[in-house]
Amino acid sequence: MSLAPLSLPQLRNGHWLDGAKRLAPGLLLCAAIAWLASTLAALPWFGSHGLSALTLAIVIGMLVGNTVYGWVQAPAAAGVGLSKQQLLRLGIILYGLRLTFQDIAAVGASGVLIDALMLGSTFVLAQWLGQRWLGLDARTSMLVGAGSAICGAAAVLATAPVAKARADDVAVAIATVVVFGTVGTFLYPVLYQWLAPSLQMSESGYGLWVGSTVHEVAQVVAAGGAISSSAADTAVVAKMVRVMMLAPFLIALSLWLARRPGSAAAVRQPAAGGAVQARQITIPWFALGFVAVAGIHSLGVIPAQALAIGVQWDNALLTMAMAGLGLTTHVRAVRAAGIKPLLLALVLFVWLVLGGLAVNTWL
Repeated sequence: MSLAPLSLPQLRNGHWLDGAKRLAPGLLLCAAIAWLASTLAALPWFGSHGLSALTLAIVIGMLVGNTVYGWVQAPAAAGVGLSKQQLLRLGIILYGLRLTFQDIAAVGASGVLIDALMLGSTFVLAQWLGQRWLGLDARTSMLVGAGSAICGAAAVLATAPVAKARADDVAVAIATVVVFGTVGTFLYPVLYQWLAPSLQMSESGYGLWVGSTVHEVAQVVAAGGAISSSAADTAVVAKMVRVMMLAPFLIALSLWLARRPGSAAAVRQPAAGGAVQARQITIPWFALGFVAVAGIHSLGVIPAQALAIGVQWDNALLTMAMAGLGLTTHVRAVRAAGIKPLLLALVLFVWLVLGGLAVNTWL
């Protein structure tokens, strides 16, 4: 019997009971890892260090995947595959429940401009340095750039299908987010205490700096909260606006990849009769779903209780997706990536800290 992951349409078209039996072992394994990661993330120590359930899930998944997973891989493969593919996309769509279009108005035009400048410059810098200076492949450069530029692990996960990335590429990119995002959690408060008097930086200004440059939402909360609750509030709103840019970023990236010379989507194939036709552009439909859900949330029609449940389900889906990615990531592949992805992430981190400070001060 084939162990290829079952799609949801296949389950609807029949044999749902057999399909459920095939999916259950892997889904239960991913759910167990997600539960453990969420439990650990709720502990004060992990929260104070900006380590989210997503980060912990891929770490635990890699530990299991490189030790005992081989014993249960055959029965679990289908469910693990569903977790890291379909559940991932559904999780990105439901991520819109965390945002409203009113968040954009809250930070003002200058805040939106700062977020856009930092996102665009960081991603472009990642492509130029990663591929031309360090000789990295395009997939790794895109994932590291997206994770640094937008919202850490969630951005890496969302960008992976568009970039046609492998689980190993995702793991490497997320590792860079964890390392430098954690460093930033401790570095930003120290820099604020040092620079605030000379730059006359307010707590809200500090929050905007943090929100527009720090990788993960959890890390933004930790870095902002280290100064004050008002700084944390401003940082989170600025970060949410940055997250809102994920959908247009993915659509723009898809179009860019399709038109880039030599890309798979840009190659023109001979059709029947000798005619030439272009391959279809990959549209990240889940990104459009993300915008649609955020739009519905902005209307205020979702009851508070339903919203809270939706966010909990979204956390569970994304954490299960991370667990599935971790289970299928081999340490030898991460080692094979070498130090270059970390060097790229280091340069991007320096740009986010110093370049972000300059952009925030200027605007």
